[in-house]
Amino acid sequence: MTVAANIQLVRATIAAACLRVGRSPTEVTLVAVSKTHPAERVLEAIEAGVQHFGENRVEEAEGKIPEVNQRTSDTLTWHMIGHIQSRKARQVPPLFQVVHSVDRLKLAARLSQQMVETGGRLDVLLEMNISGEASKGGFQAAGWSGEAAVRAALWAEVEQTLALPGLHVRGLMTMAPIVDDMEQTRPVFTNLAALRAALADSFGVELPDLSMGMTDDYPVAVEEGATLVRVGRAIFGTREE
Repeated sequence: MTVAANIQLVRATIAAACLRVGRSPTEVTLVAVSKTHPAERVLEAIEAGVQHFGENRVEEAEGKIPEVNQRTSDTLTWHMIGHIQSRKARQVPPLFQVVHSVDRLKLAARLSQQMVETGGRLDVLLEMNISGEASKGGFQAAGWSGEAAVRAALWAEVEQTLALPGLHVRGLMTMAPIVDDMEQTRPVFTNLAALRAALADSFGVELPDLSMGMTDDYPVAVEEGATLVRVGRAIFGTREE
C-alpha cells in the first residue's frame, strides 16, 4: 500500500476508536513517525494531509527537517519523541516545536536554560514510566496512586519542572510494554490518564495532552484518551535502518 493509503487506513482506525467511546476524531492528532525514512517519504505523507511528524534522533533530524521544510510550503510541526542526551539538549529547540520525551528534571532544566537565553518558549510533555519497566525511560511513576513515597517524589519533580521558565508543559507521554495483545496495554493508558488528572488537580494547571499509543496499540490508546498518537510502521512500513 502507498503512504497515502496507509494514512487513510490509520485515520479510519482512529475515527472508529473515537466512535466507540464517544469522542470526536478532531481530538486526536496523528503524529507520523518518520524516523529512519527519507525526506521523500515524509513529503508523500504531507501530500496526504499529515502536518505533524515525529523524529527520535537529533543527528538524523538535523539533516532531514531542514530539507523537508525547504521542499514544502505547508506549515509543519516537528515532534521530538526519542531520548535526549543532556549534551544534545541545545540542538533540540531549533529543530522541534514539541518535545514528548522530557524524561528527567535535569533535561527539563537544560531546555529551560536554552529557552531563557533565546527568549522563546518550548512545548513539552513529561515522559512517565508508568509500567515500571527498567528498560523504559521517564519519571518514575509506577505505583504513584498507591505508594506514598513514589507519589511524593514524583510530585516534587513535576512541581520543579512546572516552575521552570521557557517551558510550556502540555501534558504527559508514556510508552506501553510490547505485548502480543494490544488490550494488555489498556491499564497503562488508563493509569497515565488518571495521573494526568491528578497532577492537573494538584497543581491547578491545564494538562490537555496525552501522548500515548503507537502502531501496535494506538486504537486502545485513543479509547483511553490519547490526544497524540505516534504511528510509524503503519504509515511508512518497516524502518529503513
